[in-house]
Amino acid sequence: MKSDYEVSLERQSPVVLSVKHVAKSFRLPTEQASGLKMAFLNWTKGIKGYTEQHVLRDITFDVRRGDFFGIVGRNGSGKSTLLKIISQIYVPEQGTVDVRGKLVPFIELGVGFNPELTGRENVYLNGALLGFSRSEIDAMYDDIVEFAELGEFMDQKLKNYSSGMQVRLAFSVAIKAQGDILVLDEVLAVGDAAFQKKCDAFFKSVKEDPTKTVILVTHSMDSMKKYCNKAILISDGEIVCSGEPRNVADQYSLGKCSEQ
Repeated sequence: MKSDYEVSLERQSPVVLSVKHVAKSFRLPTEQASGLKMAFLNWTKGIKGYTEQHVLRDITFDVRRGDFFGIVGRNGSGKSTLLKIISQIYVPEQGTVDVRGKLVPFIELGVGFNPELTGRENVYLNGALLGFSRSEIDAMYDDIVEFAELGEFMDQKLKNYSSGMQVRLAFSVAIKAQGDILVLDEVLAVGDAAFQKKCDAFFKSVKEDPTKTVILVTHSMDSMKKYCNKAILISDGEIVCSGEPRNVADQYSLGKCSEQ
């Protein structure tokens, strides 16, 4: 029996995300000038007052339509920065990111939500931030509310929701939004057991849908092996392994990986 990875290679669906030679660094201050004069003197002496932290180096990979693509790496490896570049939150210093289709990012829980607005208003606000028109949000609204199981609470202000209710609403907006590419960062552990079971069923259905593409960042090797058909391992800002999730997970556990 062929693995998901082998089957995905045979399908050769169109590429919906192409990342080529992406690099990103951040400036970290080392000392702060006490005033304009000191800043000018430091500049004339060639003292920068900051160091360059290289977060990503020469990242290259393709994601095809229908892939459930895993990105794994230890804390500080650069995987979350990569997702923010894919989601067009950050701009790469080098390289290109080509997205072909409607991309829906779910990077941080509740980002873009306003506690003074109702659940209903927050759905429309978040949908607009994701680039959907009002008519498109109208078409998704019932599915979002049904999945979140918050029908009787949608006209209450978000600040009156429990943290679990807020998580369910935010996650439901992300996964029920009618996009082509869903970007998820460390979200499989949210919600109670019943909601996690519902999310599990949703991910299984997405995995079987050849028109949907998911990019998942996770620390859970079990989740990656369960859902993903392809994966990459990032270490110190570089891809050190790519290929079948089971192999990537095994090498992640060993703390090393050779590229396939």
